[in-house]
Amino acid sequence: MATELARALPKPKHVSYEEPAPASRAPRVVPASSLEGQVVLKKTNIPPYGSRSNWRPRSQEDFADGGAYPECHVAQYPLDMGKKKVTTAGALVLKSDKSIAETIARQGHKDSRIVHSSFKDLIPLRARADAGEIELSRPSEEEVEATRRRTEEALQALVNSASAAQKPKSIKKANDEPTYVRYTPHQGQMGKHNGPQNDRIIKIVNRQQDPLAPPTHKIKKIPRGPPSPPAPVMHSPPRKVTREEAEQWRIPPSISNWKNHKGYTIALDKRLAANGRGLEDNTINNKFADFAEALYTADRLAREEVKQRAQMQQKLAEREEERKAENLRQLAQRAREEKAAAAASRRSRSRSHSQARRRGSKSSGYSSNSEDSELDSEEERVRERERARRERRRENERELRQQHMGAERRVQMMAREAGRDISEKIALGLAKPTVSGEALYDSRLFNQSSGFAAGFNEDQMYDKPLFQAQDALSALYKPGSAQQDDGEDEGQTYERITKTKRFEGFSGAAAGEEREGPVVFEKEVARPSAGGKHNAGDDPFQIGQMISDVTGGGGKKRYGLQDDEDREEKGRSKRARVDSDEE
Repeated sequence: MATELARALPKPKHVSYEEPAPASRAPRVVPASSLEGQVVLKKTNIPPYGSRSNWRPRSQEDFADGGAYPECHVAQYPLDMGKKKVTTAGALVLKSDKSIAETIARQGHKDSRIVHSSFKDLIPLRARADAGEIELSRPSEEEVEATRRRTEEALQALVNSASAAQKPKSIKKANDEPTYVRYTPHQGQMGKHNGPQNDRIIKIVNRQQDPLAPPTHKIKKIPRGPPSPPAPVMHSPPRKVTREEAEQWRIPPSISNWKNHKGYTIALDKRLAANGRGLEDNTINNKFADFAEALYTADRLAREEVKQRAQMQQKLAEREEERKAENLRQLAQRAREEKAAAAASRRSRSRSHSQARRRGSKSSGYSSNSEDSELDSEEERVRERERARRERRRENERELRQQHMGAERRVQMMAREAGRDISEKIALGLAKPTVSGEALYDSRLFNQSSGFAAGFNEDQMYDKPLFQAQDALSALYKPGSAQQDDGEDEGQTYERITKTKRFEGFSGAAAGEEREGPVVFEKEVARPSAGGKHNAGDDPFQIGQMISDVTGGGGKKRYGLQDDEDREEKGRSKRARVDSDEE
């Protein structure tokens, strides 16, 4: 039973186990009937891996249903993959040789089409040299009929295609063929029995339709079917989002650096956030900190060195100042001693001089004159020193007043001392005055003509003479060149000029006395009374009294230094008067 079943089943194509090798090595005899089903495999000589340096795959059998060989450095196309297919194009290939007329004429035509492109095509077949033997026998009736039928079919196809193109395609063809149906009513209907007389033949005809009527069929949108079920997502249970995760998921709005149609004011932090700079992790090298620390240390050392140098210079300056002050004190002490000695000698000389004057001797009188000259020179030097001291005191007072002045008053005073007008200049440190509309423009510029006559180059300041109007002014008081002297002297010329109408005086001026020089005006001034005081009628507001108080020093501001100097001056003047009295 098993043998019959195995014999009935076909032989398997794939065997999962290795078939045992035949025991005998003798040649196997195959019957002729089984040769038809045998498949002959062609053995390919593909070298093993590592020995393919000089081998090249040249056919599809060399690939053995596999891929390319990477160790063979040639173009390989297994199963013709990637190989460019040769296609015939309709473009005319350009040639460097002479163009052929037949190739150009056949461009765009089929190969079966007869194209006459040369001169020999115009020669009849009988006159051609290569025509050979021409058959002039008459065709048979079958050939004529076949040719006629082919011609008729070709012409009918052309006519049908032309007429079909003119007919409308939207009109359906009418099917007028009726359909006949035998109708047999149901049994027991109307209480009658069915019989052959009750059968009827019904003719079914298509209902006539208006070809111009609009279509009654409405296209309805088919509802979309249910989508595919969602893919399962394996995720952890939901949890609350932390602040750090929210910051990481926050996407800033896109802000353009070039366009702002609405004109919104965008904060800088929002603009920087949109730029994406905060998303970058900047790694700072430690050498920057070392470099900054080194700079700070060098700066601190340099500052300490500069501070020590300044302290040393200050100490040296203080020592030098102390040395100079000590030298000045010594010089002042020596000068005081010399002055005291000179005063003592002067008093002794004055006593001797007074005694000698009483005697009235001439020799002693001569010596007293020389001593008087020395005293005068000494007094002159004293006066110079007093004058210099007063000048210094006046300068100190002026500087002190300037310190107590306001900014505007100080600027005006400095400008007055410099002798220049600052009416149209900007005063530094002062509030800018409000400029009206009329003061913004100079009215003198509105009445000037423009063009080449007014001055082509306005920046050129030397285009006009410097004293252009001086000639016209000087010509008013000088006689012209057209006037003739006629030999008259200076007096006659002066009388002739003064008698002209130009120099004629106004009415009432002829009775006045003649004067020499310019007009001098006198102003009436209220003089003080005999007691040295102004009368109340002459000075009702007591302005003269106030001026006298100010000039007399009543309203003058006094300082302690000035009082000491005044006392010294009074003491010196008093001593000078005493000395003069003693002399």
